[in-house]
Amino acid sequence: MESISVFEIIKVGIGPSSSHTMGPWNAASAFIRIIKRERSIAEVKEVFLEFFGSLAKTGIGHGTDIAGMLGLNGEDFKTINTSKIDEIVDHIKTSQILNLGGEKEIPFVYGHHLVLNMSQSLDFHPNGMIFKAILEDGSELVQDFYSVGGGFIASQEKNSIEKECVRTLYPCHHGSDIVKYCEKLGLNKMSDLILINEESWRSQEQTRSEALNIWENIKECIYKGVNKEGVLPGGLNVSRRAAGINRKLLGDKIYKNKNEWFQQVVDAEENFTNINKWIACFALSVNEENASFGRIITAPTNGASGVIPAVLMYAQAFTPHTSDDDIARFLLVAGEIGTLFKKNATISAAMGGCQAEIGVSSAMAAAGLTEILGGSVGQVLMAAEIAMEHHLGLTCDPIRGLVQIPCIERNTMGAMKAITAANIALESDPAKAKVSLDQVIQTMWETALAMNDRFKETSEGGLAIAVNVPEC
Repeated sequence: MESISVFEIIKVGIGPSSSHTMGPWNAASAFIRIIKRERSIAEVKEVFLEFFGSLAKTGIGHGTDIAGMLGLNGEDFKTINTSKIDEIVDHIKTSQILNLGGEKEIPFVYGHHLVLNMSQSLDFHPNGMIFKAILEDGSELVQDFYSVGGGFIASQEKNSIEKECVRTLYPCHHGSDIVKYCEKLGLNKMSDLILINEESWRSQEQTRSEALNIWENIKECIYKGVNKEGVLPGGLNVSRRAAGINRKLLGDKIYKNKNEWFQQVVDAEENFTNINKWIACFALSVNEENASFGRIITAPTNGASGVIPAVLMYAQAFTPHTSDDDIARFLLVAGEIGTLFKKNATISAAMGGCQAEIGVSSAMAAAGLTEILGGSVGQVLMAAEIAMEHHLGLTCDPIRGLVQIPCIERNTMGAMKAITAANIALESDPAKAKVSLDQVIQTMWETALAMNDRFKETSEGGLAIAVNVPEC
C-alpha cells in the first residue's frame, strides 16, 4: 500500500468542493499534461469534457463545470486570483473560446463541449469524467478520470496519473501500525513518528515550515470570513453569519490585520458560552469562504474544511499550547489520521456520505488536539475513534447541490465533537477501549457501502428533497 504525505490530506485548496471542484480542476490540468506528453497543444482542434454521476447531478451547485473550464484554460487553483473567476468563466461562455492550457485558443461552446450527463454513471467511481481531444489530423486522445475525494484523482489506467509512489521508513497504514512503530522506536509522541516518515518527501525543517504555512493560510481564511457580510452565491440566499458573531463578541474594536484581530480574540472575555460561539464563528467563517469560491485549507475535503481550522484556532486562542511546535504537531497528527481513512475507507461523500467528510475531519481534529494537550499515542487514536463513532451514518444531502445547507453548520458540529472527543480520551484509559480506530474505520466503510446512493452527494434524498426551496 502506498504511503501518503500529511500535506496531501491537509493542503491549500479552493471552494466549494474538493471532490467536485478541485478534483475536476486537477483532472483537467492532468489532461493538459497528457496532451503535451502524447502530442502537443498546437495540434488540438477541439476538446470535449463530460461529467457523470454525482459530478453531473450536483455539478452546477459545486462549480464542477467552472472548475473543468478553468483547468482546461490553464488556470491553477493555488494561485488564481479568486476575485477574477467569474470574469474568466463569463468570457469563456460569451466568447465561446477557450485558451487551452493557456497556449492556444480553440472553440468551446458550453453545453456542447462541456456536458453534465445526469442519466449515466461510470462503473469505477460515482465521480467520473471523460476528456477527449480532437487533433488536427482527425485522431483523438481520450482519458477517463475519477475524483476520489479530497482533490485526489485516479483513472482505470494508473500510469495516466503522474504521481510518485512513496514508501516511508515506517509505513503506517493502520492505527495498529502507529502503535507498533512508536513502541519499537520508544516514541511517546505520535507526531515524532510522523515527522520521521515525512522525511520521505522533505526535511523535518521543511515539514515544520509547511505546517506553519498551512497555519498562516488558516488564519487568513478565517480573517477574511469574519470580515465579510452579505449573501452567499448560488441562489439559496444564505446569509453570512461569521462576521455578525465576530462583531458581537469583539464589540466595536478595530483591527488592522489578521494578527491584530487574532490577539483581540485571545484577549476577549473568556467563558464557556463565548468560547463555544468563537468555535462556531471560526468554522462558519471558513465554510462561508469555501461556499464563495474562496481559498481555503482542504482538510481532508472542502465540505469539511472548517473543522480543523476551528479546533486549531480554539487551541491557539484558548489553551496554553500555542507554540509553533504545537501547531506543527497538531497538523501532522491530524493529517496522518486522514491518511488512514483514505487508505482503508474513503474521504469522498459521493462514496460514503458526509461521515466521510465531516466525520473524518472531526476524527483528525480530535487526534491533533489530543496530541498537543499531552495525550499518549493510545489516547490520540482513541480520540479519533470517538469522534468518528459519533458521525457514523451521516448522509450527504446538500440542498440544490450547494455546499451550504447543511454543510456550513455541520462543520461547527464536527468541531465541537472533536473537542469533546479529545477531552473524553484524555480522561480515559485506551487499554480499556472497546472499539479501536481501525475497527471504526472498517465500520465506516461498511456503512458507506450499505448507504443508499440517494444520500451520497446526489441531492436526490434527505434534506435536498425534503426541504422545498423555491428557485430564484
